[in-house]
Amino acid sequence: MSTIQFRRRLIVVLLLCTAAIAALVRHQADPGSTVHDVSTVLMLLWLPVLGSILGWVYGKLLRKPPPPPEGFAPGQAFQPQALVTFTLRPAAIPAEDIPVQAGEHRCVLVVGNQGFQMRWQMPPGETFRRGEPREAAVEFLAPHKALPLLPQGTAFRMMVGDAFVGDGRVLQQLPGA
Repeated sequence: MSTIQFRRRLIVVLLLCTAAIAALVRHQADPGSTVHDVSTVLMLLWLPVLGSILGWVYGKLLRKPPPPPEGFAPGQAFQPQALVTFTLRPAAIPAEDIPVQAGEHRCVLVVGNQGFQMRWQMPPGETFRRGEPREAAVEFLAPHKALPLLPQGTAFRMMVGDAFVGDGRVLQQLPGA
């Protein structure tokens, strides 16, 4: 259990215990007294907890499963749409600082607060090391959205998962894109 989960559970237990103690105090207090009125208010502490639990259950029951993420179709031929230059950031761990191998590589090209899925290819037999500038042709999953926002000279960052792995800029859009 994480620290946040533990704290949330502790808060729920404390609120429910406070409400239970308030119910006992209210039962013993004289009607119309300040103690009776304050304990009545303290008894209401269980309502937000109950509301949160019911909301969570309701959301779980009615939530549709997320749609599968879009991706390039398997076996789809690579169709370059832009030429870019980029430099991959050095690996944080020296053991992971290995040459980038030939083949298809996928990432998200981030410009400002927008991201576009793209892929680029390394020709067979070629490798390069992180930190070295590299030119490559790239293909976008949604070129109709990406290309209008990526004129020549646009700076971008490359993201894989939740980490930025490189920086670059657009050299040119390729004809027929």
